[in-house]
Formats: sequence, C-alpha cells, structure tokens
Amino acid sequence: MDVTRTWTVRIDIGEHDGRTRALAHLHTRDTERMVGVGFARLNPADRDVPEIGDEIAVARSLSDLSHRLLDAATGDLEQVIGERARLVM
Repeated sequence: MDVTRTWTVRIDIGEHDGRTRALAHLHTRDTERMVGVGFARLNPADRDVPEIGDEIAVARSLSDLSHRLLDAATGDLEQVIGERARLVM
C-alpha cells in the first residue's frame, strides 16, 4: 500500500534594519522541525525592487533549510548504520 505524507514549508518575509529576511519553517507530522534563514539587502547603486529582495531572501532561506535537513538526515542515517555517513546535494 502506498503511503502519502505531507510536509509543509511556510515562509515568512519581513524587512528588518534595511534587509529583507525570510524564514522557511518546515512542518512535519504536525510539528515544526527546523527553520532556514535567508537575508538580502539592497545595493545602494541598484533600483529598489522589493520583489527581487524577497526572491533572494527566500531562495537563501530554502537553501539553508535544505542543508539543515540534509545534515539531520545524515545524523539519523549514522545512528541507524552505526558508522559515518556522507550525504551530498
């Protein structure tokens, strides 16, 4: 029988001290498991387009989250197999 699990990522975006900050919250089995963080800032020489800052900050938060998740999976795998493991992206 096939089993489907749903994991949800909620992304919060805000402006703080002239930087855009994005938090990517991973929810698994009704609990928040980890959070990825990403920042972007406007280069003073560039035109201000807030959507671009949002995109950069979100991409960085998702990248951070993916690395945290891979690190967690590596630790879990090491516990199961009883030796060092190396997972790569």
